[in-house]
Amino acid sequence: MSGSTGTKEQVLEQNLVEIRRHLHRYPELSNEEVETTAYIRRLLEEQNITILDVPLRTGLVAEIGGQQEGPTVALRADIDALPIQEETGLPYASVHPGKMHACGHDFHTASLLGAAVLLKQREQKLKGTVRLVFQPAEEKAKGAAQVLDSGALAGVQAIFGLHNKPDLPVGTVGIKEGPLMAAADGFYIEVEGLSTHAAVPHAGIDPIVVSAHIITALQSIVSRSVNPLDSAVISVTKLHSGNAWNIIPDRAHLDGTIRTFDENVRAQVAERFEQVVKGVADAFGTKANIRWIVGPPPVLNDGKLTAIAEQAAEAVGLEVVRPIPSSASEDFGFYQKNLPGVFIFVGTAGSQEWHHPAFDLDERALPGTAKLLASLAESALESIE
Repeated sequence: MSGSTGTKEQVLEQNLVEIRRHLHRYPELSNEEVETTAYIRRLLEEQNITILDVPLRTGLVAEIGGQQEGPTVALRADIDALPIQEETGLPYASVHPGKMHACGHDFHTASLLGAAVLLKQREQKLKGTVRLVFQPAEEKAKGAAQVLDSGALAGVQAIFGLHNKPDLPVGTVGIKEGPLMAAADGFYIEVEGLSTHAAVPHAGIDPIVVSAHIITALQSIVSRSVNPLDSAVISVTKLHSGNAWNIIPDRAHLDGTIRTFDENVRAQVAERFEQVVKGVADAFGTKANIRWIVGPPPVLNDGKLTAIAEQAAEAVGLEVVRPIPSSASEDFGFYQKNLPGVFIFVGTAGSQEWHHPAFDLDERALPGTAKLLASLAESALESIE
């Protein structure tokens, strides 16, 4: 992280832009982030930052501080990209066909590397230890569990993470206590039918008709089984059945997702889901089999740490706003099941939402985000008993 000229502020911004563009140009998918990990390792080693020996195939964990007794806090950034063909036309667009940093993880990684530089400069004054988590495989919702299983967070009392937010302007951060992002569970339903000629439907059981009734009935769960003051989403996103125009098929398959912000609501919706699916199938004299894909839990921000985060953001000149919770998911919720944590939205003024092939963000948000992460760590070390 050298070679740039100007004030410290200008050098930091130039270096972070260079890092972010390098990462953007060479994206790697979940659990394939070998070169990304090597690049992060090299930059940390240039700063004489200690890299911990933890059993992660991709991603890494580093540490700063420890000169003074005190707590240990963690800062986390995700490093993986998405299987999307980039359509930005940027001069530093992805060189890997079908792979793109369409969710801004390159921005998160560059920001944490910037925070690492700032924290290393103040290492002697840190009232404890800061652990830097460069996490793989967030897009597959597997990386947080890998980090936890590796033991990398042993002894950590609090964890902070963030995500760029295209609909917030640069210079603002969205911070709130409680639910911020949703739990995400997936489902596969197989409806058993009885094949027959389309001209004699009474001789069989039409799984397409059964599926249509299931889809309609599922929507009543949110409108009639969930408290109106709570929130849930049930979306059937795929329906496949049959292969001929004149044959009623013997099977239908439905896929989709459920999003909730509360663990009790999550359990309630899953229970009602099974009752509705099996009840509708039974009414048509057949069976429907459900297979669940249990995803990450909701992101639920700790109250005390939220207050610390708000003060840390204001201390570096960022405007704190109350964000609207997102029904998108984040495996940061797995960390919060194990220790207190706060997840923050950072304004990046993008023209497209996450996962769009033309996704981009305003790089002017990089230095402020690096300062925010450093400020979060220092404030937490001074506040946690």
